[in-house]
Amino acid sequence: MRFNTMRHGAAIVATVAFGWIGFAQAQDNQPAPAAPAADASATAAEAPAEPQLPPEVAKGKYLATAGNCNTCHTVEGGKPFAGGVSFPTDFGTIFSTNITQDADTGIGKWSLDDFKKAMRTGVRPDGQHLYPAFPYTAFTILTDEDLAALYAYMKTIAPVAEAPKQNVMKFPFNQRGLLSFWNKLFLKEGTFKAQANQSAEWNRGAYLVEGLGHCGACHTPRNFLGGERTDVALSGGVYNDKNRKGDYRPWSAVNLTSAPVGLGPWSVDDIHAYLKNGVSKRATTFGPMNDVIMNSMKHLTDDDVKAIATYIKALPPKSINGSPSTDKAMLNAGETVYTVRCGTCHMPTGLGADSLGVPLVGSAVINASDPSTLINTILYGTELPPPPFVSGRRLMTPLADEMSDEEIAQVSTYLRATWGNSAGGVTAAQVAKQR
Repeated sequence: MRFNTMRHGAAIVATVAFGWIGFAQAQDNQPAPAAPAADASATAAEAPAEPQLPPEVAKGKYLATAGNCNTCHTVEGGKPFAGGVSFPTDFGTIFSTNITQDADTGIGKWSLDDFKKAMRTGVRPDGQHLYPAFPYTAFTILTDEDLAALYAYMKTIAPVAEAPKQNVMKFPFNQRGLLSFWNKLFLKEGTFKAQANQSAEWNRGAYLVEGLGHCGACHTPRNFLGGERTDVALSGGVYNDKNRKGDYRPWSAVNLTSAPVGLGPWSVDDIHAYLKNGVSKRATTFGPMNDVIMNSMKHLTDDDVKAIATYIKALPPKSINGSPSTDKAMLNAGETVYTVRCGTCHMPTGLGADSLGVPLVGSAVINASDPSTLINTILYGTELPPPPFVSGRRLMTPLADEMSDEEIAQVSTYLRATWGNSAGGVTAAQVAKQR
């Protein structure tokens, strides 16, 4: 069972999932903050706004962007930070809360200490526990200075009188008191401690990935209680998010470690380009990652994105992948489907072409331990960010109406067992679940 639900990274003061909150966007062309100190606390990164923000508020706005708070706390077409975004989990459906300054329905009455307690321990001022879909298990490492800056920025958010939607949780998970026991198992309190044997850049990246970015909320496998499996941290997880039709379905977050089935084939520059621009020679953003990149990563400074890429590239290899299929009939059928449906853009070699399809050789999506995202891509195509985003490649079109569940299972199995790719086979039943 999983508490994680959707998107990578986000700072919410009530309930969110991974992927993170959208926050007010910092501008692309602003000067980078000063080099991070040893404690890796964030620095103000925005140039003067109109009107100019006080330094601490500007810093908090940048941190909220790094945490992607707005994405998880703003419904489509709704008022910023007013909450109401739904997060279906194995335990029930959680709704993000109103984190505007409304005194009655938001967090307008919260003191700085209240805010710190919620961010670090998942406990509200009234003593009630927040569900760990809100990634306080990651935010607990934030420094006092950064939490104070975030709080200063949140105090500037216009109040919106909108009562939070009621969560719909299964018994016994609707008993918030049980979370005190969950915290004893899975919450490791303590602010970030820089590692003296690592560079300032690596430490900054660690702080952003493990804290504000809460990347593990989506990219780390979870146990049956919804706790992150720290022994295989960042080796790929599964969460729920909308597909192109607007239905919630599982998505698999890729393995971020240096394993061959993860980001092992990627360089630091590949990771930096993908996170900063949504496009690299190895991949183009689509689906749930669009919010992470377009609402958060692209607005961070080059130095911070480079630090994230440096830290990720240094992650030791970990994998929970099963063995690839050896079913010759399945693989032969999959090769035939690939030749007819995929080879024109992705090439018979699977190496892709600059203006056509991305490389499938060593693809982290194809090699994910769970095939959900691969299946979603074949069924519904790649939903790219809106203009002015340009990928420079041919758009992947939906094939749900043109291919059967069995054909999609065959080609998926073939892709996951060919050209050095190494992941378990796919069944027609798995495809049917994603439709």
